[in-house]
Amino acid sequence: MRTLIILMLLAVLVMAATCYESHESMESHEYLHPFINRQRANDFIQADTRLEAISRERIRKRIKSPQERQREICEDYYPCEQYAFHHGYAAAYRHYFGRRRTK
Repeated sequence: MRTLIILMLLAVLVMAATCYESHESMESHEYLHPFINRQRANDFIQADTRLEAISRERIRKRIKSPQERQREICEDYYPCEQYAFHHGYAAAYRHYFGRRRTK
């Protein structure tokens, strides 16, 4: 019975120590105003630069570099992919596909 009381007191002390609310999380005053107005939002996000970035990303997705195309070809062929894990994709592509001759 005595050990049960001691264990309960110890549990209460551990709970009080871990559930202590520090005021460090309240140093920021953002919790008072979580939303900002449109003018302030536009200060750091410009619409036209965002559209330019989207169009550049679309172009980048359409035009792939030769290394990226070789890597995708190598990833589709399991032995080449396994070889690439040990020696790199460039060496694996040369090993499996580099000796091919196009007619």
